[in-house]
Amino acid sequence: MGKAAVGILMLETSFPRPLGDIGHQHTWDFPVHMRAVGGASAQKVVHEDPRALLDGFVQVGRELIADGCAGLTTSCGFLSLMQDELKDALGVPFASSPLMQVPMVEATLPTNQEAGILTISKESLSAAHLRAAGARDDLPIEGLPRDGAFATAVFDDLPDMNFAACQAEMHATAQRLVLRRETVGAIVLECTNMAPYAADIAKITGRPVYSIVSFLNWFQAGLAPTRY
Repeated sequence: MGKAAVGILMLETSFPRPLGDIGHQHTWDFPVHMRAVGGASAQKVVHEDPRALLDGFVQVGRELIADGCAGLTTSCGFLSLMQDELKDALGVPFASSPLMQVPMVEATLPTNQEAGILTISKESLSAAHLRAAGARDDLPIEGLPRDGAFATAVFDDLPDMNFAACQAEMHATAQRLVLRRETVGAIVLECTNMAPYAADIAKITGRPVYSIVSFLNWFQAGLAPTRY
């Protein structure tokens, strides 16, 4: 197996992963290694306490490091709760969640603007998740409908996904976010499965959109800088 800069600790799922999703190999312009953590379903990680799965994440993380990965990430933004535990246990740069971009994004915005969060579950995304990612805990947040096409496919781990319906949900939720809070100057996508919709969200809201793709491209640029 060839060496890769980034190892991805994947949830154990079967739902579709289109181009742009963290789990689609061709999303990345650099090599990645992906390995699932046994028992780490989206339901357990988002709606329960993912720290109960810590040992499994540490084990798989160590396997990825042994395969040559210089830095690690995860396939769910809610795993910010384990940022400190995992970076210390694994001993390499660790980027648990796209939410970790929030402080940098807010630093780029005019002082009267702020970052807004789009998440798969507004009910489950707590102040603790935000603080663990280094973000403010009073950010404006909007979540996709729990009974919608996107959340149902992810949490019920369905083999098919209605991408047109998912796109419509993303548009409606993003528009609600920027209309509810006019100070939102940029959007950060918590869910690593939302990245395929980032360009459309940016177009419909007129705001910059940051996702797991922007995050890992930045992460990789430091782990393996381009030689000129």
